[in-house]
Amino acid sequence: MAIQTRDTLLRKPFNDFRNYPYGFARSGDFSIRESDALLHYGCLISAMMDGEFKAQTDEDKSLLAVALGKKEAETQVEKAWVKYMARINRPKVGSMYGRSKVVEDDADYDSASSTEDDLVVED
Repeated sequence: MAIQTRDTLLRKPFNDFRNYPYGFARSGDFSIRESDALLHYGCLISAMMDGEFKAQTDEDKSLLAVALGKKEAETQVEKAWVKYMARINRPKVGSMYGRSKVVEDDADYDSASSTEDDLVVED
């Protein structure tokens, strides 16, 4: 495995095809500046969170502290990452009408009335 440096992580664009298959800019969740910040700094932050890269600069340490929830977001990049994490970790909705499962209740259905014809046609 190649050694990852800060420069290579910053040059590599960050994509989350699972949650944002068309990119951050086209999702409608992020502004242009936020999507640019995620695209530029996302690989660095995710590598630090996974333990693949250790924070070297004060900016890296601040980004990692915000990503781990130990510090409040101050910069545009930190705010964008907090917003991204909130979006991907939000609860999933079961249906468009709420969380509950759709169950049809047949208890009110009278099977005897289904055999009778309620519609009367006069000649």
